[in-house]
Amino acid sequence: MPASEGSDPQEAPTGRWSAFWVCAGVAAITLLDLSKVNVALPAIEHAFDVGSTELQLVLSGYVLALALLMVPMGRVGDQRSRRTLFVVGLSLFTLASAACALAPNAAVLMLGRVAQGIAAGIHMPQVMGLIQQMFQGRDRGRAFGMFGATIGLATALGPLVGGVTIALAGEDAGWRALFWMNVPLCLIAIFFALRLLPGSQGTGRRLELDPVGVVLFGGAVLSLMLPFLFTTGSPEDPPARWWSLAVLAVLSAALLLWERRYEARGRVPLLPLRLFGLPSFRNGVMVGSAYFMGMPALFLITTLYLQTGLHFTALNAALVTIGFALASATTSWLGGRLVARQGRRLVVLGVGTMLAAIIALVLAAVLAPPAHVGWLMAVVMVIGGLGGGFVVSPNQTLMYADVPVAQAGLAGSVGQLGQRMGTAIGMAIALSLFYAAIYREQGTTSELEVFHHAYAYGMAAVAGFIAIALVAALADLARRRRVDA
Repeated sequence: MPASEGSDPQEAPTGRWSAFWVCAGVAAITLLDLSKVNVALPAIEHAFDVGSTELQLVLSGYVLALALLMVPMGRVGDQRSRRTLFVVGLSLFTLASAACALAPNAAVLMLGRVAQGIAAGIHMPQVMGLIQQMFQGRDRGRAFGMFGATIGLATALGPLVGGVTIALAGEDAGWRALFWMNVPLCLIAIFFALRLLPGSQGTGRRLELDPVGVVLFGGAVLSLMLPFLFTTGSPEDPPARWWSLAVLAVLSAALLLWERRYEARGRVPLLPLRLFGLPSFRNGVMVGSAYFMGMPALFLITTLYLQTGLHFTALNAALVTIGFALASATTSWLGGRLVARQGRRLVVLGVGTMLAAIIALVLAAVLAPPAHVGWLMAVVMVIGGLGGGFVVSPNQTLMYADVPVAQAGLAGSVGQLGQRMGTAIGMAIALSLFYAAIYREQGTTSELEVFHHAYAYGMAAVAGFIAIALVAALADLARRRRVDA
């Protein structure tokens, strides 16, 4: 039976969980569209004869557009109707996916990816807001556990979906089919969203979207990413691109000053500084952002190394990562049940395991005979997945524990913003290091050695990101122990 406007999801537990799976399914479709395109990059490169900058924009344009809309759309959902925005965003995502599938050239594909990101930026904040609206207490921990398992599966199964599709349909038709598959999935999701999602619990207050904050934030993020997007290892790379980091410093300072003044005038800023006054939320955002700088980049660099360096097919490269998906889904579910007792220790264990797995992947790639690399990496991926599942869902449960329900969508948007921005920045940096090493060293040594170095450089960035997440998790664990003492 459809949930009526203003209905209380707490009154119908069965309907509440049905609505949850609509939300989780849409989040999976959205994030699957990032990871499944990873294995299609060589096919897209061949189809349009493009370089590393264009390929990075196909990936980063989607994530960047998504991220920039997360917070303002989360605020609109909090104050109006989350269900309405959920359906609007999903409808636009359907149309943008069809545009990507029909793209006649790289420029249209990149624009289509940006349009997909804009659409996802409308509906994704509503996912987190709806989950927090529908669940409290232990049920929220269970919900986040299953949500984390779903996200982990979507992210890690993406390469397999892409590999199978390209293997069945061929390179050119295969990458287009990856976008076509979104259309029926989204139409089904829209049908169930209209029937099952709870209606508006908005505040009804006048909307405040802080357009100056949005512009300053977007400019700061672009300033950070630009030098890496244009780093290919060629002597023709413009040296002036690094001045973009000076612009980043100026825009970041301007953003902080503006947000403080805007909030002091009684307005609602883009970045809710008061939410960052909650240690659990602030530390959780740091852990999640750094972790998502590393994890998607890990899959991207590994699949590229296997496909371009060891000449694996898209399907075989994807099969190497499948163990991560299954293992992380299991520990995500388990983590949702253990987090109430184990707290931040669970996250520290997960991040530490991931860091060890990254080091093992590099050692396997560089030291093992090529015939054994795939098998060794597959084993390490299982170990990494066991750790990864203990990061996402427990961290989300801990970071939102003290957030008021009225700010659920906004807080969820900020958390997702950190993750999506981390993804865009992490992939840009890791991919630039990978391709720059190939361009710089090609012809100076054997092809295999070139790809060994490229993989090591890209994964060094990934390890650095995960190390930052580990430091943040350890700092929060120490804080909690001081509070408990």
